[in-house]
Amino acid sequence: MTSTGSFPPVTGAIPAAATPAPATVSGPAPTGSIPPQPTGSWPVPGPVMPPHSVPPVPSVPPVPSVPPGPAATRRSPLGAIAMVLAILLLIVVGVQAAFIVDLKQRVDRADAAAKTAQAGDASRLKALEDRADKLEQKTGGSLDAAEVASSVRPSVFRVATRYSTGTGFALGKAPAGGGTDLITNYHVIADAYQRGEKNVSLERTDQRFPGKIVEVHPDKDLAVLHTDEEFPRLVSASAVPKVGEPVLVIGSPLGLEDTVTTGVVSAFRTLSGEALMQFDAAINPGNSGGPVFNAKKEVVGVATLKAQQAEGIGLAIPMSVVCDTVPSVC
Repeated sequence: MTSTGSFPPVTGAIPAAATPAPATVSGPAPTGSIPPQPTGSWPVPGPVMPPHSVPPVPSVPPVPSVPPGPAATRRSPLGAIAMVLAILLLIVVGVQAAFIVDLKQRVDRADAAAKTAQAGDASRLKALEDRADKLEQKTGGSLDAAEVASSVRPSVFRVATRYSTGTGFALGKAPAGGGTDLITNYHVIADAYQRGEKNVSLERTDQRFPGKIVEVHPDKDLAVLHTDEEFPRLVSASAVPKVGEPVLVIGSPLGLEDTVTTGVVSAFRTLSGEALMQFDAAINPGNSGGPVFNAKKEVVGVATLKAQQAEGIGLAIPMSVVCDTVPSVC
């Protein structure tokens, strides 16, 4: 260290651009001491850079390239439309299903109500029928003569042979060979049959139809006639009429066809071992073999006899006897 004067030159080369020229101090040295200065060269922090040089930029690791992502898929409008239609279809199916279920429930309820109503109607009808039957049994039935006569007349005929006339009526099932079977009394055709004549004439108003005797039962006073013509057939009663029940008779008394008379069942008799039904409707010769009807248009007997020298006493063969004798017509 020097006490006065200028600083000694620094040993060692210092770049001119980096080190300023030493300053010259004149005059007396300031009192006091100057701290000692180190000899030799000034320390240079870090490397010496040349003039006007730019420090190198530290290397940066390269940024890894990122592969471009897939381009956003562009939605097709058809897909959206299909989805909307599918949703609408589901809604429609759901509504239809609900409608079908509701309709089925309504139909089931309607069926149940109809069955209940039918059961109620059947019950009421049965009650009315029972009341009507009881009333009919109590009063003996009400016979509408005009209505019964108009219904049964087409089945009743005058039976004529060369020897006698009487009445016959179509009854029962259709014969196997076709045509119509009729019932009459044996005594109506007895003279012709005993002479070997089997042809008879079946007459109504101005019409005549040929017929034949096909079966006879003299002990029951019954005979069966047949014609190839087709006539409406009457029905035999399944029940025996009661005493006092009204009846209607159609026949050809004295040849006067389609004569109608009415009366009631008077009694049941047994004459000469034969069961007969007595009635008070007027009959005369020519009524033999004619049907006796009840109020239901059913045949309850075959008129066969009347008391001589008396009125209102007629006799008929009950249909139970007719059916036992000639089952083919019942």
